[in-house]
Amino acid sequence: MTECLEAGEITHTDAVEKTREAVLRTLDRTAKSRSDLERSLALKGYPQEVAEAVLDRLTEVGLIDDAALASSIVRTRHTERGLSRRAIAQELRRKGIPEEIATQALEQVDDAGEQDACAVLAARLLARTRGQDHSARVRKAVSALARRGYGAGLAYGAVNDALEREASSEAVNE
Repeated sequence: MTECLEAGEITHTDAVEKTREAVLRTLDRTAKSRSDLERSLALKGYPQEVAEAVLDRLTEVGLIDDAALASSIVRTRHTERGLSRRAIAQELRRKGIPEEIATQALEQVDDAGEQDACAVLAARLLARTRGQDHSARVRKAVSALARRGYGAGLAYGAVNDALEREASSEAVNE
């Protein structure tokens, strides 16, 4: 589109309108960060100055809101998928959320909440491997927790606690 605008084939107003429509179509499907939208428009050949003007206006009216998007990502990734703050922070970085906005959004997850989520995940992961070798169960569970961003110390602690709870409940049932 940049070439068309420079060649005079379309007017600046038409370029703005086409850019606005492209952004609105994208936002109609899913929320995106401003950075994601900038990258997408650049890849599609939209003029940078036109894209910035459109994104500024849509940010001004609240259709692009990186803070709300970051908050939503933190809430859903932590509660539904059990991701750690570190894993969520990486996702926010990939999506181009500014660091200060990401930091504010990540404050929703405190240490206790992260430990609880890790414990729940550890118990769920260990339940899938009942009857297998003890060391294999530990290795698999800790590895799965690490892939979700939990540190080794927290992961091992959660797995050991879950194994102790599992052993004590089996002892009670006998």
